[in-house]
Amino acid sequence: MVGLYLYFAGMLRKFLDFIFPPACPVCGGSVTTHGEFCADCWSNYAWIDDARCGKCGIPLPVEVNKSTLCPNCITNKKGPDLIRSACVYDDVSRTIMLPFKHGGKIRFGYAMARAMIWALRDTDIKPDIVMPVPLSYWRLWYRGYNQAAVLARPIAHLYGAKLDVSSVHRKHRPDMGHKTARGRRENIRGVFTVVRPDKICGKCILLVDDVMTSGATFNELTRVLRRAGAREVYAVTFCRAGRTF
Repeated sequence: MVGLYLYFAGMLRKFLDFIFPPACPVCGGSVTTHGEFCADCWSNYAWIDDARCGKCGIPLPVEVNKSTLCPNCITNKKGPDLIRSACVYDDVSRTIMLPFKHGGKIRFGYAMARAMIWALRDTDIKPDIVMPVPLSYWRLWYRGYNQAAVLARPIAHLYGAKLDVSSVHRKHRPDMGHKTARGRRENIRGVFTVVRPDKICGKCILLVDDVMTSGATFNELTRVLRRAGAREVYAVTFCRAGRTF
């Protein structure tokens, strides 16, 4: 019975691929699989490779050992146990990230999520929960969707983990887009509340967001999750701002 189901599922997939051929979400060029960038578009992005901090994933000027830490992580013990990002936040990544986040172009989400899965390739994390960074109810109503949840769904499916969008609530605060790092830390303090600590205690959690700037959001969310008993907290984003050292 299972074999018959898989056979018909495969036939249906081939039929849909014939009607709707796989296309690059950026340029519309031909690709082999839905949700992947074509070779030309892929080459335009500043993908973060092995030249990065072993903890926070910030790009470093040369390839280093997997356990090498950047200066900030050597002195700062806050935040997730590990962070990975697929690419640098720059003029190229903005062309897909901003329309996805603010323009309703959720069709970009699957390709972005695939890139984020690629960014986790050197890790051996086994999350119990995949948690998109929550939006406040006001912002969710205004935007119509949580872009982090769109990214988190295929990642949770890959890991066979539970997608958790309800255990943590977020208060509404003004947008942090133009604040300094200090302003971001002050603005984000106290916005997250764990409302279902029973689902968090003892769990390994993978946080998902579209972009990382100062890291203040991840730091604060990690703080409240650990207070609620989370065993491990990791994070992944599509792109990240920040300099190379």
